Amino acid sequence: MEEVEKSPVSVEEEEDTEMGEGNVDENPKTINQISSSDSESSDSEDEAEQNEQLLTLETELSTNPSDYNAHVQYIKFLRRRGEIERLREARENMNALFPLSPEMWMEWAKDEASLSNAEAVEKLYERGVSEYLSIPLWCEYLNYVQEHDPKVQECSADGISKARNLFERAVTAAALHVSQGPQIWDAYTQFEQAILLTIDQSDTEAREKQVQRIQSIFHRYLSIPLANLKSTLLAYKAWEVEQGNALDAESDNMDGIVSHVASAYQKAEEMYNARAHLEEQISRQDISESEKFQHYMSYLQFEKSSGDPARVQILYERAITDFPVSSDLWIDYTRYLDKTLKAGNIVKDVYSRATRNCPWVGDLWVRYLLCLEQGHASEKEISAVFEKSVQCSFSTFEEYLDLFLTRVDGLRRRISSANGDDGLNFSLIRESFQQASDYLSPHMKNSDGLLRLHSYWARLELKLGNDLNAARDVWESLLKTCGSVLEAWQAYMAMEVEIGNINEARAIYKRCYSKKFNGTGSEDICHAWLRFEREFGTLEDLNHAVQKVTPRLEELQLFRLQQESKFFAEATDKREQNLNKMTGERRKSGLTPIDEQSPAKRHKNTSQNQKKLNEKKSTQGQSLAKANVSEEKKGKVEKQVKEQQMKGTNPSKTRSYADQCTAFLSNLSFNVKDEDLRRFFSDVGGVTAIRILLDKYTGKSRGLAYVEFEDDERLAAAVAKNKRMLLGKKLSIQRSDPKQGKKGSIALTAPGGREDASSRSGIDGSSESKESVEIPEGSNKPQVSQSTGHKRVENIQLKGKNTFAVPRNVRPLGWTSNTPRNKEEGDEKPKSNDEFRKMFMKT
Repeated sequence: MEEVEKSPVSVEEEEDTEMGEGNVDENPKTINQISSSDSESSDSEDEAEQNEQLLTLETELSTNPSDYNAHVQYIKFLRRRGEIERLREARENMNALFPLSPEMWMEWAKDEASLSNAEAVEKLYERGVSEYLSIPLWCEYLNYVQEHDPKVQECSADGISKARNLFERAVTAAALHVSQGPQIWDAYTQFEQAILLTIDQSDTEAREKQVQRIQSIFHRYLSIPLANLKSTLLAYKAWEVEQGNALDAESDNMDGIVSHVASAYQKAEEMYNARAHLEEQISRQDISESEKFQHYMSYLQFEKSSGDPARVQILYERAITDFPVSSDLWIDYTRYLDKTLKAGNIVKDVYSRATRNCPWVGDLWVRYLLCLEQGHASEKEISAVFEKSVQCSFSTFEEYLDLFLTRVDGLRRRISSANGDDGLNFSLIRESFQQASDYLSPHMKNSDGLLRLHSYWARLELKLGNDLNAARDVWESLLKTCGSVLEAWQAYMAMEVEIGNINEARAIYKRCYSKKFNGTGSEDICHAWLRFEREFGTLEDLNHAVQKVTPRLEELQLFRLQQESKFFAEATDKREQNLNKMTGERRKSGLTPIDEQSPAKRHKNTSQNQKKLNEKKSTQGQSLAKANVSEEKKGKVEKQVKEQQMKGTNPSKTRSYADQCTAFLSNLSFNVKDEDLRRFFSDVGGVTAIRILLDKYTGKSRGLAYVEFEDDERLAAAVAKNKRMLLGKKLSIQRSDPKQGKKGSIALTAPGGREDASSRSGIDGSSESKESVEIPEGSNKPQVSQSTGHKRVENIQLKGKNTFAVPRNVRPLGWTSNTPRNKEEGDEKPKSNDEFRKMFMKT
């Protein structure tokens, strides 16, 4: 009793000391003030400073009530000053927005214990144990009831029943806690043993019944895998000895123990040994938060494989207590409960706590509404949760849309159900749709989501509300904001056709056929009108449509041709600019295509050119060969230009990144923004830069991103979040390896950094006949003759008679080489012009 009453005072004294030390560290001047003899002056200055800080916190909370840290600091200041009424109000205001930590609940209960009645303090404890799993909070709650409840102190029947019910609740909630659960069991056994001492010795029946109760509690205690099982066994045997049973209280063997109790104890000991290393990992203090979180996830996977839902749930509660704002953990927890428990008060309570801890996650609110509907909650309760959800801040407007649609789905199902509530009517659906449209239309203009919302709305107005005019009003309101969306017009006309209003559908076609839509939408709507008239209209209607549509199609075709011509001209100009730039760079470097060749190749080309000047060039075969060579060169030049365009003409503008401490993210939602990723890694911290890769043509996200961190420890923590959900998609997170990208780019070129000879010859204009490919008879592999200094690795192997992959060079007719060639290579003597003419005439 004295300890409970003194605890607020002792806490205040400790906090005064801590705050004083904090002020000394922050302001060096206070050191001189404390060391001076004038203590009254320093106290007044400290009080003035605290008043200023208190006023600052009140201003911050008035402008931003959702500032969690400001609430915490404000409560600390008020508690130090002893302003009980303001402190109580501040705590209530904070708890209305956020769940309080177990430590804050214990402080609140201790402060109120000396001021309020026992019933009010017990209510505070009840609120505290309902938010997080805390063994110390449960123990303080049990001790407070035993010490301050008069009925329990008097050991009356009502008091004992109340205490036992509270102990059983504590056992259900926390007794499976492997490391701290024994505290609940020990308190329970001590309470029952104290009850036994109050029973008169002459009342043997009551004493025997109480002994059996204590034995039952010990048996339950020994069957659970908890820490210090051996000490529990020794305590049980010592108690049995006190009751006159012959047991060896000094030994931990099972001699004299009932067989089923001994078997349960051995099984519990085996289960604890299998979990000991996992308990040690999550209890370590020398690891980071991310590592601890991963240890929890591994432990949860182990418990799930064991198949005990109660143990899985208690472990989730332990993890939630350590990581209360981890949205991934809450989502995983609620999904597990949905799968195992389906629905009930337990699942509903978990969803309520999840949305209080992570109100920014739309998926939790959506599944909370579904849980309430599955549990047959009242419309008042569901409506209250929905109204609370739309006041939260989500990262994307798609989450708001999903929330509104979930609300409408539930209303539709309950109204359509034969057992639906009598108080429900279609006006609730209409109000929900109108609220969604008013909020989302300015932000989701011309989006598929807004079209889906209004399409659903119009269909329900027509089918469930039986109001065609209201359905048309829905479409008309959508067309005011999304008039350039072809699908909106098509869906509107499809509704009219479905209900048989052909004239109304025709009127819509007349309104929209001349509008401009994205892509080929303008042409599509014209052709759709013609198909509509062929299927539903008369000949006059079809002729009228043709008269309207034909000029429009001609106009669109002319516009397309102009656009294509403009695009082709721009591409040609850009190609010429690139060619001129390449030529200018070569001239600037002082190199010509001939200078880039080796001396032997230049001499060889010179001799060949001299011989070619003396030969006749008027034959049909020579003309054909020259044309082929010209086309081939032209194609290679165009190919190189395209490659230069793809690579970019100004590499210096591209920013380079070291990526030494960077995570690479893939499978991102296309709606992800920088702030979403920064919030996703908020538990990791240390984010220095975020780069979301965009498509260079559309400017939209490619679903890829790089996130840079301060050090390797935070990078490892970020990589540990691999396979986590963000905006409905499971991310793939890996450490970025810049060396791997460099190796990949080098592998695309020939060894030594040289380009392929054929691509060089196509640009330089030199003959390609110097690197020929010969396939000897009976060989399956191509033999490539190589010039000096141009060794290449050929990995392509041809099998059978297929030689389509072998590069062939077109040679001018009558061409001869200065180098003598062996007959073993399979070459024939070059034919003269007359011989070739005769062979050509025969074919």
